[in-house]
Formats: sequence, structure tokens, C-alpha cells
Amino acid sequence: MTATRPLPVTLTGRHVRVEPLATAHLDDLFAAGGDDDEVWRWLGGPVPRTRQDMEAALAAMLANASYVPFAVVHRATGRAIGWTSFLDIDVEHERLEIGSTWYGRAYWRTAVNTETKLLLLTHAFEDLGMGRVQLKTDHLNERSQKAIARLGARHEGVLRRHRRRPDGSWRDTVYFSLLADEWPEAKARLAERL
Repeated sequence: MTATRPLPVTLTGRHVRVEPLATAHLDDLFAAGGDDDEVWRWLGGPVPRTRQDMEAALAAMLANASYVPFAVVHRATGRAIGWTSFLDIDVEHERLEIGSTWYGRAYWRTAVNTETKLLLLTHAFEDLGMGRVQLKTDHLNERSQKAIARLGARHEGVLRRHRRRPDGSWRDTVYFSLLADEWPEAKARLAERL
């Protein structure tokens, strides 16, 4: 299978629907995670304190041509509760990254992240023909590192002094990846967890 570039698409699971991010999601997103320091702590930008701040963050996501951004919609309520994206897309080398992900704190430690990643990984490997999917996080974000490892992704290493945080300090970035030949086993484990 030849890899293809991801396009906006809707992916539906039992708990979440991942759909193209749009300005119509603004109010739901602000209600889910706006003005929450802990939700935005590791995302590399300012906390959206107001609806206008969230509107600016959403507009930046939508304007970034290198991203394919998605809203994560909680199916029980029909409301957007966070966002995620495909980025660092390289079709020639059959790889992409899943990142810029956040969910409202009420949805942490629920099926939301597991199912969102299951949907995105299935699409990346089985529909788009990717051979590698990477995920990365701040070296201080232990909660995210554990969540990524639970997906079945392997720790690859750390890029030291990789990015400046909003407070001016330097972030080391921890990289993980999952390869196409590892995907069937990881997929079975994720499906079991759901």
C-alpha cells in the first residue's frame, strides 16, 4: 500500500467521535478546558483565559497548513471536549505525528484518550498506509508519558533543550513511536482496554 496524505475525516467510536476541527466547536472547547492551567500546562502556549483567547488558539490551529486538526467530541453529550491533530506529515517516508492533544480535565483517566488514539492510529496505519506514527511530550509531563506508553508506543529518546516553554525555560522532548508491524498487537491491547 502506498501512503497517502491525511485529509479531514470523521472517525467514530463508542465513546468519542473525532471530526474536523471547526470554529463551531469554540464554545464547547472553552467550556471543556478554557482557563484551566493544568489542561494547558504542557501545550507550549498561553492558557486561554477568555473565550477570545480560545478563539485565537483555535484560529491558530486551523491556520496551520501543516496540521490536520480534529475536534474530539464526547458522544454521550455531543459536545467537543478537546482537540488533537496529525502533524509532521511525510507521505514519502510513510510517517506522521499525533499531537497537540488536549482534553478537558473531566475526561482524564476515562476511555476518551484510549479511543481517540485507537481511532487515529487505525486510520494512520490501515487507511493512510503509514509505517510510523510518532508522539512526543515534555520530559516533565509524566502523566502524558505514561499514557503514550500505554498505547503500545516505544520510548525512542529525548531531544535535550528542544523547545522554549512559555515561561522562558527549556523543554526536553521525549519521543515515542509505533511502527506498522507493531500496530496489530498494540491495536488488540487498546481494544481490550476499551
